[in-house]
Amino acid sequence: MSPSAPRSSASRPPVLLTGFDPFNGASVNPSWQAVRALHGEELVGHAVVAAELPTVFGESLHVLRALLHAHRPALVVCVGQAGGRAAISLERVAINLDDAPIPDNAGACPVDTPVCANAPAAYFTGLPIKAMRAALQQAGVPVDVSQTAGTFVCNHVFYGLMHALATEPALRGARGGFVHVPWLPEQGSPGMPLDLIVRGLRLALVQALSVRHDDRAAAGATH
Repeated sequence: MSPSAPRSSASRPPVLLTGFDPFNGASVNPSWQAVRALHGEELVGHAVVAAELPTVFGESLHVLRALLHAHRPALVVCVGQAGGRAAISLERVAINLDDAPIPDNAGACPVDTPVCANAPAAYFTGLPIKAMRAALQQAGVPVDVSQTAGTFVCNHVFYGLMHALATEPALRGARGGFVHVPWLPEQGSPGMPLDLIVRGLRLALVQALSVRHDDRAAAGATH
């Protein structure tokens, strides 16, 4: 589901920003709440189009592909919820693996299956995640670079997005990646207020639209 396309003076291709519907018995998903708040904004001359993806293996990618071909965006950022994380997480690597720890919203629970058959084992993000991290840090927004998007529907969408951008001629030139956001405070701890999540995503999008060559700065992990 997505709001109606925003009217904008921007002549450039839009930014496609997606979030997920609630899952695992929750009544809210902060990824969609934050993405929806940015719908219709204009950033660096690009209109933001927000859309909600189902937390369902397979169907989420069908919806995403339809959105990609309908909007032909310059930039695609898919956003998901990562309960237990205290910061906005800029994901570095999508892996070609579905291994669900819980059922999706359709009851599916795939184990050790590829997202896309006969495709690469992994893709790196197309986003300037080091520059994005620096901008959020400077603004006082908790942020980190994450080395894994898990093996649930978030990674499924991240991998499917990067594979589509890499292999479909109609999408050539578009850049994309994935961002995880924490719970809202009412969902549990650690949590992050919605307005801070929205602010962080806005700053991240501006950097993604403005920076072509990422910063060279350490953001690795020891485990």
